[in-house]
Amino acid sequence: MDYPLASVRITDFDPSVIDELVPMWRASFEFGVGIVDTNPIEGQAEYFRTKVVPENRVRLAWSGNELVAFMASTPESITLLHVKVSHIGRGIGTRLLRLAQEESSGSLWLFTFARNERACRFYERHGFKVAARGFEPFWQLEDVKYVWVSQQSAA
Repeated sequence: MDYPLASVRITDFDPSVIDELVPMWRASFEFGVGIVDTNPIEGQAEYFRTKVVPENRVRLAWSGNELVAFMASTPESITLLHVKVSHIGRGIGTRLLRLAQEESSGSLWLFTFARNERACRFYERHGFKVAARGFEPFWQLEDVKYVWVSQQSAA
């Protein structure tokens, strides 16, 4: 890895970055799932403010002054984990995922879309197992529920 991961700093969510975060989230989603989101970006920002932020701890990953990733999670689940497309594969998602694992109650669950093969491989590489397969009605796409259990919890 030629990327100085140590220079990436993690902070708690700052509402002033919403106009930077939401377009990054959308681009990462579109890249991973391979679809174009035609919904108004203002609606996505409102959803983030009114649903994601109140129900999760949101972390931001920064490289200098550039927002390069974010994660929304609880001690039981990962709601969102998105890395800026230009920064995928540099270990930033792994760093955020490990943070969620460390702060978990001993297990985590999450959903991702089945067609996002890169995300599926990422979670499986980090010890997540397929718990269920389903269908997400809003996007009309197959989804996968993953579960991770810490080694200490499993012992």
